[in-house]
Amino acid sequence: MNAADKSLSSSDDAPLLKLAAIDLGSNSFHLLLANYQAGQLQVVAKQGEKVQLAAGLDEDGMLSEDAMQRALNCLGQFAPFIDGIEADNLRIVGTNALRAAHNSQTLIDRAEELLGHPIEIIAGREEARLIYLGAAHALADVHGKRLIVDIGGGSTEFIIGEQFEPQLLESLHMGCVAYTKAFFTDGEISEKRMRRAELAARSELASIQRSYREMGWEDPVGSSGTIKAAASVLEAHGWAAHGLVTREGLQRLRAVLLSFKRLDKVNLPGLKSDRATVFPAGIAILCAVFEALGLEQLRYSDGALREGVLFDLVGRNTAEDSRITAIDLLRRRYAIDTRHADNVRTTALALFDQVADAWTLGTTSRQMLAWAAELHEVGQAISHSQFHRHGAYLIEHSDLQGFSRPEQKALAFLVRAHRRKFASRELANLPLTLQPRIARLARLLRIAVMLNHSRPEQPVLGTRMNAKGDELTLSLAEEYRDHSLICDDLNQESDLQKAAEMTLILKGFD
Repeated sequence: MNAADKSLSSSDDAPLLKLAAIDLGSNSFHLLLANYQAGQLQVVAKQGEKVQLAAGLDEDGMLSEDAMQRALNCLGQFAPFIDGIEADNLRIVGTNALRAAHNSQTLIDRAEELLGHPIEIIAGREEARLIYLGAAHALADVHGKRLIVDIGGGSTEFIIGEQFEPQLLESLHMGCVAYTKAFFTDGEISEKRMRRAELAARSELASIQRSYREMGWEDPVGSSGTIKAAASVLEAHGWAAHGLVTREGLQRLRAVLLSFKRLDKVNLPGLKSDRATVFPAGIAILCAVFEALGLEQLRYSDGALREGVLFDLVGRNTAEDSRITAIDLLRRRYAIDTRHADNVRTTALALFDQVADAWTLGTTSRQMLAWAAELHEVGQAISHSQFHRHGAYLIEHSDLQGFSRPEQKALAFLVRAHRRKFASRELANLPLTLQPRIARLARLLRIAVMLNHSRPEQPVLGTRMNAKGDELTLSLAEEYRDHSLICDDLNQESDLQKAAEMTLILKGFD
């Protein structure tokens, strides 16, 4: 990777970070290990295995036990590589097959137990953003816009961006494994089947074709397995230069694939045997992409999702964190009262810092609480009545750059739970591993909101809080003990937490 001058700047004596990314793709699982120091990312190990998770999805959207076992066997091989890597320096992300599977949580629970780390299912556009980040860092700088196309097992991502900033992001429901199941299910390859697959892909592309062509690009780029394999086969036949896929070469390749007549007969120089059965479907999608977007050629880039995950890790909890941008956009889009939101955040974090050790809450939890405080009134843009519910809906169903689905759901829950009756039913819908921590953050947010209920000019500080197990003890600062609204609100909050089988003890006021 030629990313040294593009990564975050760092001093020469910066500590060495050991980073890891695992990409749970619909076709393949990939592990990438790297060292990051002084602005440079150095890959030290790569592992990949064809799991074909999407092939294990039945008509009801359920993953088969065989597919789950293939996934777990692969992750068992990855596990030794991530042993000892700090939790904040590792991300495991799931893509289309896990987004689509109704029973994905069953696999996630088993995989998390095996790996000892949480797994995040990311939304399609977030996948696209990370792919762009990985591809852009792997490429030399180009003046002007570039188009990135990434054909995966269950989805295909399209991104137009400039330098390291994506400008258009889309994820379409078409991939080489899914299309193999849909159009080549009995293993036969024919002109009719290939054309049906291409027409289905053109239909998907119709929704983005106009906007992408209108924006335009100077540098078309492809990433991941299908395009890598296509470039390799074309080079092996002398139909295109190294790393290029051309329109003419693609048509020659299409004709050769039809001559095999069956998937199990596909055997081409430059094509790995474990990709052969899904290759015709991938080429059908690629042909449709060339037609819909008017491409004459594209070049292959090594950077993709897993590389993007690593670069995103480097920027997390810094000014480069894309989640900060997403939160700021929401605040501005829905005209949140920023002074009040900031006051609630300041109070919430002051409470957090007093119980963090007792509750073993780290920087990730602190950041989540801060964001929830900043957004707790976002639902006011719809209606004051039940605004906590409206806010939760907006957060859960918005495209929030940088957030995984579990993070987004946790943030939505905190906004939902910040007032009125404690949202125990909604809490139960979060992953089991998240529930205790998120419930504790919700309690802190609720108290911070109560303390600032009268919307003071300055945040309410000086309150003392202690935690013993799940029992909270709160003592107001002397200046607030005669404040009837605060005292009344906190007494009501103590009753509401008691109703949810939580203990909030109030000291120093009635």
